[in-house]
Amino acid sequence: MSYVSLKGLTKRYTPDAEPAVDGFTLDIEEGEFVVFVGPSGCGKSTALRMVAGLESITDGELYIAGQNMTDVAPQDRDIAMVFQNYALYPHMTVGKNMAYPLKIAGISKDEINRRVQETAKVLQLDEYLDRKPGNLSGGQRQRVAMGRALIRSPKVFLMDEPLSNLDAKLRVYMRTEIARIQQELGITTVYVTHDQVEAMTMGDRVVVLKDGVLQQADTPANLYSNPGNMFVAGFIGSPAMNLFEAQLTDLDGNLAASIGPHSIDIPADVLAEHPDLAGMSGQKIALGIRPDDMYDAAMSPQYMARITGTPILLESLGSEIVTHLDIGVQPMASTDPDMEDMEADIDGGHPVVARFSPHSSVAKGTPIEISIDTKRLHFFDLQTGNKI
Repeated sequence: MSYVSLKGLTKRYTPDAEPAVDGFTLDIEEGEFVVFVGPSGCGKSTALRMVAGLESITDGELYIAGQNMTDVAPQDRDIAMVFQNYALYPHMTVGKNMAYPLKIAGISKDEINRRVQETAKVLQLDEYLDRKPGNLSGGQRQRVAMGRALIRSPKVFLMDEPLSNLDAKLRVYMRTEIARIQQELGITTVYVTHDQVEAMTMGDRVVVLKDGVLQQADTPANLYSNPGNMFVAGFIGSPAMNLFEAQLTDLDGNLAASIGPHSIDIPADVLAEHPDLAGMSGQKIALGIRPDDMYDAAMSPQYMARITGTPILLESLGSEIVTHLDIGVQPMASTDPDMEDMEADIDGGHPVVARFSPHSSVAKGTPIEISIDTKRLHFFDLQTGNKI
């Protein structure tokens, strides 16, 4: 049996209510770092709180280290949790904050001192043990909160949006620190975030949720390259995948996908990887193209599939130019809230997004030929949303 096992976990706040979490089944291995991610209200924090025992389980079972914890009190589950607001005692020093759980548990003073020093070293807090939380930075306070949780050597470490109160630069630093600490200690960790970049850079596996339902659980690389449905495809990746309603047509024995005025031939080796497409000529599907797989054709002549578009917004980031394009047809609505905000600010609605080389001569308002890596196209069923 896996170290942490969620078997059909369901949470309803009232008998007639729609479930906040619906039939959530997942196995987590010992020492694994798993991240729950999804938009606000998707049920990720509720699922974490059910593991912690802070929310009751309406249906299903929870096992930790082989023991059924479904109805066990939170304090008896041997888990530790870190919240986004730190919850430190302001009148206590860092050392006393970290020592407090051990003091309550009746651990000897010598053992407490040993564990505090040991944990502080891992968290790089050695020189701050005599300071109070008010004299620390946000990142240091978050590490103290982690230390207070880790010092008990729990079976499972739970983190609920722990970086949401930090500024952008500190968030980047702290996510690498948390990943380092988790690897060093080898503690089984479940981490909740709404930030898919955070999820992809930290987790051994990432679990994507929507409306309380698990959509896909996989490694970051597989989530990105092989999304199981349209929601995952649109949610994972920044900028988000471009999704189009496309008509499949047979052109002289070759299958092509038409999006508005553009036609993209689907190579034989791509059809071999997606055999169900062969019998779908004349049908409509959803076609996905990542911004990474669209190029300034003048700089990438090796890709023969071509479309034309007019840049309407350029974001020059130094390492790339994120180019928002009008190609004569709008993609389907984005599932990425950040992109929806961007789209609302652009005249003409929902743009196509490509990531061009910083050496591209792309210019706003000047039509450009775009090449597409057809080996990396994605195909989805319009009715079910599932990958074809």
